[in-house]
This record gives sequence, C-alpha cells and structure tokens, in this order.
Amino acid sequence: MAKVKTTFYCQNCGSQYSKWQGKCSACGEWNTIVEELVQKPDPKDWKTPASKDNKRTNRPLKIAEIETSPENRWKTSNTELDRVLGGGLVPGSLTLLGGEPGIGKSTLLLQISLQLIYKVLYVSGEESQQQIKMRAERINPNPANCYILTETKTQNIFRHIESIDPQVVIIDSIQTLHSDYIESSPGSISQIRECTAELIKFAKETDTPVILIGHITKEGSIAGPKVLEHMVDTVLQFEGDRNHVYRILRAHKNRFGSTHELGIYEMQGSGLREVSNPSEILISKNDEDLSGTAIAATLEGMRPLMIEIQALVSTAVYGTPQRSATGYNAKRLNMLLAVLEKRAGFRLGAKDVFLNVTGGISVDDPAIDLAVVAAILSSNEDIAVEKDICFAAEVGLAGEIRPVTRVEQRIMEAEKLGFAKIMVSKQSKIPKNNFTIEIIKVAKIEDVVTHLFG
Repeated sequence: MAKVKTTFYCQNCGSQYSKWQGKCSACGEWNTIVEELVQKPDPKDWKTPASKDNKRTNRPLKIAEIETSPENRWKTSNTELDRVLGGGLVPGSLTLLGGEPGIGKSTLLLQISLQLIYKVLYVSGEESQQQIKMRAERINPNPANCYILTETKTQNIFRHIESIDPQVVIIDSIQTLHSDYIESSPGSISQIRECTAELIKFAKETDTPVILIGHITKEGSIAGPKVLEHMVDTVLQFEGDRNHVYRILRAHKNRFGSTHELGIYEMQGSGLREVSNPSEILISKNDEDLSGTAIAATLEGMRPLMIEIQALVSTAVYGTPQRSATGYNAKRLNMLLAVLEKRAGFRLGAKDVFLNVTGGISVDDPAIDLAVVAAILSSNEDIAVEKDICFAAEVGLAGEIRPVTRVEQRIMEAEKLGFAKIMVSKQSKIPKNNFTIEIIKVAKIEDVVTHLFG
C-alpha cells in the first residue's frame, strides 16, 4: 500500500509549500494555502467492474474507425429535470446541484428519488433518517425503491453501496462528506476535492449516475474550489426567492446536452410541482390598462416563453439620473436609451429609468429589445400598450428593427396564448402559414412609435 503524502498549494498562484503558512510569499495573497493530497492508498471500498488484467488498452483511432452506439439515458419521471439535463440521467455521470439555503434542493432530489423506477441510495449528512422520512411521506407516501442513509464518511458510504448495489446515488451534500485520506475538517477545499474525486472514480467504474448537492457562497457561486465544477459532468443551479413559490432550474455546464434549457417549478406543501406552461405565471392577469408594460416572446433553449417587461420612467430627483435593470443587462438598457434619444428624439437623458423582467427570471435574448423599448416609451408617454400585442425583434444601434431566430416558433406561442397581434422585424422571413394572429412588420423605431402611440 502506498504511503499517504500531502503538501500545501496556493489556490491563487499554485505555489507549493512544505507546511502551511498564512500568506503566500509568491503572490502575496492571504489564506489561500490549503493542504492537497499527493499520494494515497488505492481505495478498496467498492467493487470494480473488471480486474486490472482485463482492462482494455486504448489505441489511437481514426474518426471513421470509432464505433458509436445510441446514447442511453435514464428518465427521471420529472419532465423539467429531464429537459434541463438534455433527456435524462447519463449512466456514469456526475451532476452537481447548487442553490441558496432553503431554496428546495433537498426537496427536489428527494422527490426525484421517490419517483424513480431505479434503486436509489439517498445519502444525507445534514438530516436524520426520521426527518427525511417525515418529508418523504409528505411528498410521496408510497416510495418503492429509495434507501435512506445518514453518513458522512466516504469509506462507509462505499461499503453500503457495495451491499445495496444502487442504480443511482444522491449525496446531500458534498460539503458534509470527509475522507480518511485527508486530515482536515469536512467542508474544507481539500476534503471537497478528494471526496468528489472518489465519487467520480466510483461513478465511472460502475456506470452509476451520482448527483451531488453543493452549498453556495454569499456571492452566489458554488462553495469550494472552482475546479470542482470542472470535475463534474453537469452543473445545475436552482434559483428563486424563498418568499415566492416559483423556482427555476438552469444548467450552467452540461457535457451531455444544451445549457440553454430552463425548468420551472412551483413550491407547494406536497413538494415541487412542475410548471408545464411557464408563460401563464410570467404574465400578470391584471385587467386594468397600465402604462409601462409590454409582452415579449423569448426562447429558453427549445422552449418559447412569453414574459412581461415593466418599465418606469420618471424625472430625476438628483443630479445624476438612475439606470436600474432587474433580470436584464444594464449595459444593453443604456444602449437602447441612447438609441431612443439619438434616433427617435426622446429626451430621456434627464430621467430615471427602471426596468424589471417579472417572474424573477434573467433574460439575455436580444429578441426582447423591442418589448423593452415599447415599455419605456409607454411609461414615458403614460400611454398603455394594447394588452393583445406582443413583441419579438432586436433593436440595432441605427434604430433599425432587426430579425431574430426561430420567429415562427415565437409567433405560434403567442397565437396559442391568445394574443391578437405580434410585432416583428420587416426583414423576418416567415414561412407561409395559416396564422390567425396579425403579424405587424416594422423597419425602424419611428414605425413602432407611430403604430403604438399614433
């Protein structure tokens, strides 16, 4: 058995030290030196699928010589999660789920564990088995294939895995685990990295999907070394406000699918409910004509969404006008305000402008530019935009209205939700189709102003 050897590295510049010290003498940063494992015993805590003698030796192959097989994915019975993952769990993959405390990470994964048709081992280092059972009975009173284990030592976890032989393993959370190969407290950078490396080795050797829950820092990033996100196959972020019922699941990294998909849930007493039509929750049901609101047709991955844009334009009380955007790029807002002032003649330089994308989501689709412009002009003129019209176009620096991708899909979503009109670029190539919605084509900002406000 190889002897355990450790050394100390600076997480900022990578300098190596024989012992710990507070300040790195190479880069001058404080508290960046952590213990790292250099050599450790070969873990014998789980069965490997084949012995070393039978291990295949890879050799270089031409692309044409490489044999491919259809990608095998396991459905989780959760449509929103399957969409974000790219179709389901991939055998042997490692997925990291992050989110704020109390947002519903444990509830989501426990709910999935109770619904899966596969044998699942749910490992918790934060709650007792009794606490998890109380929550499980509220979510699904008749689970069939879910095993609950409360343990924080990786060597013990692998012994239980060997005896139960689960098909899916869920760890709640990676910050609570510790390994005997590192003499540091749970949650430290060294322990997080070592425990993750052991789980990756287990997942790849046994083709078992592993899902980890990761804590986040006050800045909103996943706690631990940044290399942790590079080690795993998929990084999911669970977002939302604990004071509201809706939660959003995004993929920040996905080796097996797109990172543009979006999953939406509603937090209820019985768990998280999947929201199949998110446009209904993102658009307010107010019957009154209010100025400063406009509806945009956007896309999140393959899913079309209708979102509501709210704007407030008022005279600046202080010397410097305020520019604030929630859920939208503030620099792009400043650009659109400059276009309105230069190309359309609106004097907004001395006014405060506040912009909000309702529903708590963040959108970077340029197709909502026209809706942002319409909401700002509506608030500035104090004239409400018609409730049965929506927008899908980009605004250029010359004041021209530019086409956007997959406009037909946006039109179909607007038609399905009952909108009577949609405003798009005059350059948009719309195939001949029997749309019942009226398609208004505009070429420049002046055309939009004329159509909306006369």
